[in-house]
Amino acid sequence: MNNKYTKPFSALVFTTQTTLPQLGTLVGHVAQDLYREAAALNLLPTGPIHWNYVGLDGKPDTVFTLDIVLPVQGKEVTSDRFAFQTILPFKCVSLVHEGPWEELPQVYGKAMSSIHSQGLQLSGANRELYVMMDFENGANNVTEVQIGVL
Repeated sequence: MNNKYTKPFSALVFTTQTTLPQLGTLVGHVAQDLYREAAALNLLPTGPIHWNYVGLDGKPDTVFTLDIVLPVQGKEVTSDRFAFQTILPFKCVSLVHEGPWEELPQVYGKAMSSIHSQGLQLSGANRELYVMMDFENGANNVTEVQIGVL
């Protein structure tokens, strides 16, 4: 676990309002659609899919903003399906989880303990970077969790 400040990057972005129980409906197909759109627009993907959460508090009924983001290289383009945005720098506590996504709540718990012991304040934004996605064997997943701090 380490503290870091990410750099800005360009991305294709899908934005929605959702709740924790609804997240499963977005897994996989939105990422595929982002990759297809990047190819159609001649944009080179430059990093893993990110899920950027704003206003997520861990309660199942809370509605929050989710941006599903594909970092890309290329000039700004117009897409009928997705926004082309610059993703801003992000101050965070970062840790890498290797294993099923069902274990992510425990990962967040561990990170929160570290954040509180350092006396840091939460920013209200979190990111998950899906470095390796294995939909057939979740034990092979590699996810970088970034918890925003002030």
